[in-house]
Amino acid sequence: MIFKVDKLIFRPDDVDLRYSPLRETLNADTYVLGAFNPGFTKLPNGNLLILVRVAEALKEPVKNEHIHAIRWTPGGYGLEAYKLSEVIMDDPRKFTLKAYLPTVVLGLTSLSWLLPVELSPDGLNIIKIHYDKAIAPDRSSQEYGIEDARISLINGKYYMTTCTVSSERHATSLFSSDDGLNYQFEGIILDHQNKDMLIFEGLVNGSYYALTRPLGALYFDTGDDSPYLAGPSINLASSPDLLHWKPTDYPFIRSGKGSGFTNRIGGGTPPILTPDGWLALFHGVKPSGKVGIYQTYWALLKEDQPHHLIRMDDNEPILTSRPELTANIKDQIYLKDVVFTTGIVDAGDHYIIASGELDLACRITHIPKSHFNI
Repeated sequence: MIFKVDKLIFRPDDVDLRYSPLRETLNADTYVLGAFNPGFTKLPNGNLLILVRVAEALKEPVKNEHIHAIRWTPGGYGLEAYKLSEVIMDDPRKFTLKAYLPTVVLGLTSLSWLLPVELSPDGLNIIKIHYDKAIAPDRSSQEYGIEDARISLINGKYYMTTCTVSSERHATSLFSSDDGLNYQFEGIILDHQNKDMLIFEGLVNGSYYALTRPLGALYFDTGDDSPYLAGPSINLASSPDLLHWKPTDYPFIRSGKGSGFTNRIGGGTPPILTPDGWLALFHGVKPSGKVGIYQTYWALLKEDQPHHLIRMDDNEPILTSRPELTANIKDQIYLKDVVFTTGIVDAGDHYIIASGELDLACRITHIPKSHFNI
């Protein structure tokens, strides 16, 4: 589906690596593999903010028959080396260590940090890149990076979840801010693998709610008479304080037999309240190649019972990857068929949507509210 206002707003070449936090101690040449999957919110001054995931990678990761990964330590950023004969390299974003198989243990070809970029109120122009407010690893739970921010504005305060990556755990961390630009670390709030924790922008019956998407290597068959497929699902959790979370007892959004996605599923935007219920955009993945085809779908949840789906469009994606958007940076493309929607702001008669395009750049789309028929 094509919308009138739909453009890339931030690309790898927009990042000036002279201001990268890795420059402090890393003695190696790097480049921006991707500037994508932005957290998204409205600032108190009316401007918008994308908190961009900058995946910074080594220009020469392979040297002397070894592949290298960037790692944070208390002494600064350094390199870890792995013999080429001991790894499997079949994905441009990561490699697998053979010694641990059949358990999957990964190394990354880049380290991610977060860069705040202030946009005009319509999201279509860059006002300022806030290098001085970048968020980078500063503890062992973030040794391999901070990824995929999602921002929720609740009662005038900003709450941001991120995926923190380390050998300790693949966890979700919480940050908070009073102004949307300066964030402080509040702690790890989910310590199992969970890539898409999104906090509702408002309370439900006095409690905080969030979409979660736990990962695992083990799933059970749903049975021939079930309308659902086995695999990851989007779940719900509630909390009295944003720090302690209890999963709800109800199943939530699952991949269905005959739906437009049959491989993976996960949260996209923090749910926002409309007159008809909570609007949530999420991604579904169709099998194709190594990564799959990522597309954006939407669902409407009951205001006081968010586990109750009022409506879900799981056949026709609202956003798909658009090759024409990345045509002028095609030499930097390393994936295809991926749009990963990460934020939504109410702009009156339309919503402003932020997405990552091809794990490469940040995309802004204006979608009329009438499109959702709510």
